[in-house]
Amino acid sequence: MIKLMWDAGTDPSVGLPRYETTGAAGADLRANFADRAAVDLAPGARALIPTGLRMEIPQGFEVQIRPRSGLALKQGLTLLNTPGTIDSDYRGPVGVIMINHGHETVTITHGMRIAQMVVAPVVQAGFVLVDSLSDSTRGSGGFGSTGT
Repeated sequence: MIKLMWDAGTDPSVGLPRYETTGAAGADLRANFADRAAVDLAPGARALIPTGLRMEIPQGFEVQIRPRSGLALKQGLTLLNTPGTIDSDYRGPVGVIMINHGHETVTITHGMRIAQMVVAPVVQAGFVLVDSLSDSTRGSGGFGSTGT
């Protein structure tokens, strides 16, 4: 269960994140502007778009913020820092860093579905410094080394 709270001065009529279909992995987040009706994003421009929400995520989970494929395909809008991670100990305002990779200015309006959030389990690893690593078939082969 993710606990949500509205940020001061935001518009609760925008609605909480919601899964739009029964098989959806991501719940849609909406733009929630307290001080304006919209933001124009010129080609190449980026902006932090507020959702009006704060979250309490259970320990052992994270919320990943991901682009909406329809916005990416139709308008060239996507997210920077994708997927964005909201850690379980963060309680501040949730914003979405959007960028316009398209050729036209795009207007992000109040209430517009701008991103999706996926709740995922987190495993924290232990780290130990060693003098050598075991061999593998791939070895130290980097980008493109596994073929096609």
